Amino acid sequence: MKLWIPFAISAGSLLTIASFVGAGWDAPPVESEQIGFRGTGMYVHRDVENQEALKLANVVPPAPWEADPSGDRAGDIYENVQVLGDLSDDQFNQFMASITEWIAPEAGCNYCHNPENLASDEVYQKVVSRRMIQMTQAINVDWQSHVGQVGATCYTCHRGQAIPANYWYEDLEPKPAGGMTQNRAGQNVVAMFAGNSSLPQNVLKDYLLDAKQIRVHSTTALPTSANLAGTKETEATWSLMMHMSESLGVNCTTCHNSRAFNAWDESPPQRVTAWHGIRMVRDINANYMVGLTPVFPDIRKGPEGDVFKVGCGTCHAGVQKPLYGVSMLQDYADSLTRKGPTEVPDFASYQPGTTQRMAPAGDAPTTPAAPADVTPPVDPVEAAPPADPAAVTPPADPATPSTPAATPPATP
Repeated sequence: MKLWIPFAISAGSLLTIASFVGAGWDAPPVESEQIGFRGTGMYVHRDVENQEALKLANVVPPAPWEADPSGDRAGDIYENVQVLGDLSDDQFNQFMASITEWIAPEAGCNYCHNPENLASDEVYQKVVSRRMIQMTQAINVDWQSHVGQVGATCYTCHRGQAIPANYWYEDLEPKPAGGMTQNRAGQNVVAMFAGNSSLPQNVLKDYLLDAKQIRVHSTTALPTSANLAGTKETEATWSLMMHMSESLGVNCTTCHNSRAFNAWDESPPQRVTAWHGIRMVRDINANYMVGLTPVFPDIRKGPEGDVFKVGCGTCHAGVQKPLYGVSMLQDYADSLTRKGPTEVPDFASYQPGTTQRMAPAGDAPTTPAAPADVTPPVDPVEAAPPADPAAVTPPADPATPSTPAATPPATP
């Protein structure tokens, strides 16, 4: 009998136990929720230890006071109020008090204003915040197909910080050294915006800024002219899906059917909501964030010089519904649930540190149109959902999807 065998097994067992206990590792308790038929794998799994921290991070702050909508308009009282001038004086000051707490509670008003001249636009944060207010209004008006009646406020993303915790930029590090390393196709390194995986590291630029079509596979044994996607496209899609999964704190079956990932008519309704969300984020990045590039200083840009941009986690912050679906809009209905002026100044002429009015009343170009969303080729994986986002059943025939209008819904 080989006496060393039981000793080796015992030693291996002890080392395994020590590696978990001694190194402080822990197998977290997992909470599973069944969201489909039993035995189909339709479950959502959550780390119980993270739930309490998420609840504390998603508490909705109360309004500082209930604003009086009557009285003189802010645009008639204060100088250089270009977006919120139709609010009453009390509504305007309530919103200013709130936005200060949402974004710069320590710096206060001086974070956006020159205290010697509040009307001045010389502090770049004021120029940015004006455009961000326009963006938030557009989200609540044009993108109800994604945000519903819950909507969004500045706090949804900022949570008391000048820069939201979850943003992204073009990441090319580490750059190839040359030779064979030139052919790594932007992957096989730690992708910080794709769950620290080795999947393609810059897919958010392709899908959440540019309108690259999401392509995974065909439903036929061999490629067809309708979809020539191969392994590389699949890897890019997985990278995007990992970003979305981590951003919302969910797994694949929240949006997909475990038995037919490609089929719209067998997917949960959340997949339709996510479809609109991808297009909403593209609109935000293309028409609001990128345009502010000349205004932002280098400290607000990535290593390649592109501005910090919005991802799914910017709003969701680890939960399926931002702030657990609690709406703040009832206290800011006049400020954020309808559009004010939509003029866009020529940011290319912005000169940091100078006092200038970026968008003189009645003398500014109109908002550029969102880039047209290219109609995808016939592919059940990226088939468009129904034109009516309230409908939970996507097209019955995935080979002939209905394609909604390229532009967001008309302003009510």
